[in-house]
Amino acid sequence: MNLLQFASQKVETLSKGMSQKIQFIAAVVPEPKLLILDEPFSGLDPVSADTIRASILEMRRRGSTVILSTHDMNVAESLCDSIFMIFRGQKVLDGSLASIQARYGSDTIRVETEGRVALGELPGIERINDLGQVQELRMAAGCDPQQVLHALAARARIVTFSVVKPSLHDIFVRIAGPQPQETRVA
Repeated sequence: MNLLQFASQKVETLSKGMSQKIQFIAAVVPEPKLLILDEPFSGLDPVSADTIRASILEMRRRGSTVILSTHDMNVAESLCDSIFMIFRGQKVLDGSLASIQARYGSDTIRVETEGRVALGELPGIERINDLGQVQELRMAAGCDPQQVLHALAARARIVTFSVVKPSLHDIFVRIAGPQPQETRVA
């Protein structure tokens, strides 16, 4: 983990990311059968995060059970076999990513257009979540994605368009309440 040069320094003098790596090393050196990690990627740069991720996956391959506490839904989606989500002290989700997403169906359109195009008032769309380059459109029950595609094509040049299951992030937002960047559409 490229820490040899810091071997003589006290942990408290190191950056948050360096401290995270040292704590992780201390936790995995004894090769525990059960490893409980609380926000293991906090404060890490992408290279260090990839190193920790690979180490977690290696621990799993060797038979360790890894319990991971995270607020980063992308981490949960990519690393967890089972997901147990708590909101306001209550269990709100429990199961595999596939089983959780199956409960919500394929009700999300991910679309990227050339330029910044206003996407309000599209047929059958309940919510628009602006993610920057990509927008997520949540379809109402019975919405025809082809009608949405046609309406979008009349407004802008479409770079990508796909009907997908909602992300774990979106599912959590549905449960916990709207995000500030999420716009309600009539």
